[in-house]
Parts: sequence; structure tokens; C-alpha cells
Amino acid sequence: MMRRLYRTTSSDSVFCGVCGGIARYLGLDSTMVRVATVLLVFVFGLSLWVYVIAALLMPKESALWK
Repeated sequence: MMRRLYRTTSSDSVFCGVCGGIARYLGLDSTMVRVATVLLVFVFGLSLWVYVIAALLMPKESALWK
């Protein structure tokens, strides 16, 4: 079965479900992905626009199953 990258819409979603979807895709804990995202944004200067663009481009989990 092929893994798909999507935004989570379940209880694993905090803002838009981007970190939860990336965590499921990579097989990681979603908390680790969220901490890494915060570090990338605030410590290393990654723009929040990257998160916004990912939220706009990644399909929702429920959209894949309909």
C-alpha cells in the first residue's frame, strides 16, 4: 500500500493538521514533528509561509476517503 501525505482531521490536528499528517507519513510521533517545526520557525528562521503553503496544498484526510 502506498503512503499518502495529507493533513489530519482527527484528534491529532492542532492548527491545520500539517504536522500530524507529516508525522503519520514519516512514522514519527506528532509531538516530535511539532517541536521540530517550532525550532525551525523560531530558531532557524523558517518562514511561517512554508506552513501556510503546506496547509493549502496538502489534501485533508477526509477528502482522500470520499
